[in-house]
Amino acid sequence: MLLTRRALNRGILGAGLLGVSGRSASAETTLERIKKAGELVVATEGQYPPFEFVRDGKLVGLGRDLLEEVTGKLGVKLKQLDLPFQGILPGLIAKKFDLVATSLGLTEERARRYAFTMPTGISQAHVLKRKGNAAISSLADLNGKVVATQLASSVEPTAKALDEKLKAEGGKGFAELKLFPAFSDTFLAVGSGVVDAAIANLPLMLLLMRDRPGVFEIVGPATERKTYLAWATRPEDAELRDFVNGVFRELRASGKMGELQEKWLGIKLDLPDTGYLPAGAL
Repeated sequence: MLLTRRALNRGILGAGLLGVSGRSASAETTLERIKKAGELVVATEGQYPPFEFVRDGKLVGLGRDLLEEVTGKLGVKLKQLDLPFQGILPGLIAKKFDLVATSLGLTEERARRYAFTMPTGISQAHVLKRKGNAAISSLADLNGKVVATQLASSVEPTAKALDEKLKAEGGKGFAELKLFPAFSDTFLAVGSGVVDAAIANLPLMLLLMRDRPGVFEIVGPATERKTYLAWATRPEDAELRDFVNGVFRELRASGKMGELQEKWLGIKLDLPDTGYLPAGAL
């Protein structure tokens, strides 16, 4: 009976140790795993210049430079995936990568579902037309017109709200709101006459007009609301989000953040360190 009890006690102790070991393994944070693996896996949509875009087959832009600063501080390699925007946030939740480092509009709905970093940029949705299109000179002229924007972007609700606003003011609203996989597709549609106008964020339009002078023209803001752009982690990975924020603060303090903004945007952005998250944010 004594041996049986000892055996039983050993079994209980062993199971307890296994339980502790199991909890320790499961308690490993994403940041700890990244450091152990020596690699940060990031999802980006390379269709949002000058923040992230493809040049000579490589992802470049302000976001890429910031990522290299983050991985340098972590002491790990960067694995950056160029993915369609519509699959990025679902892929984050499915743990296909560690971080979304693309220009996400920091909306109230998203902020309740994902842990957002400090802002990397700011945007305001504007309306773009083909230069010389005299049929559109104001927002009211979008009544009865075919308008485009990017599917599942933060601008899509803005476009729909403008359509409803036009109807509430007694107009017809858009003849159709066409949704494309990328903002670059909406610009091509405007240029080719497939649609009458596109709604996108101002930085994209300014870069487009710089690269293709004389082709496009900005009608004006589609909304009074300005949206911060930021990166995101899973809700449980706030430690990783906080590490990224720490790198951003160091870059701001040293002046390097301003240098990178001038390199890619041509200006220094006045972005907040606090108070940027909406009510109910993670």
